[in-house]
Amino acid sequence: MNQTFIIILIAAIGGIAVAIQGQFMGLLDKGLGTKESVLLTYGLGAVVMFSYFLFVPASFNFKLSSAQIPWYAFTAGILGLVIVSSISYSIPRLGLATAFTIVIAAQFIITALIEQFGWFGADGNTMSLSRLGGFIAIIGGVWLVARN
Repeated sequence: MNQTFIIILIAAIGGIAVAIQGQFMGLLDKGLGTKESVLLTYGLGAVVMFSYFLFVPASFNFKLSSAQIPWYAFTAGILGLVIVSSISYSIPRLGLATAFTIVIAAQFIITALIEQFGWFGADGNTMSLSRLGGFIAIIGGVWLVARN
């Protein structure tokens, strides 16, 4: 497989993770509050990395209030690790503008899918012809920025 393709794929994965993480953090915010959701999101990511470096499995036993939070919302911090890692990896290899153009384009596309299908508890927003045209323009913009 072409190394450039792999780097582009990693940048796209980073963009997808940004969109999903935002939705998960919104769910946590609704259930716990802003400060608490930020602490939980980034605290969990830090614990995962700390455990990785120590080779000690993490064991969590959270006792939350009666708030109904889907299990997958608690993975928001882990998605943050994907975001930071993919962006850190792709920027020095593709350049700042190209890497972030890919990240942002992937973010817009996955966000449209999340809204279109109501994934992860998102409010639905049906795809229109004008939105589709906008996404096609974004893909064209990625091609224009990425071709050197």
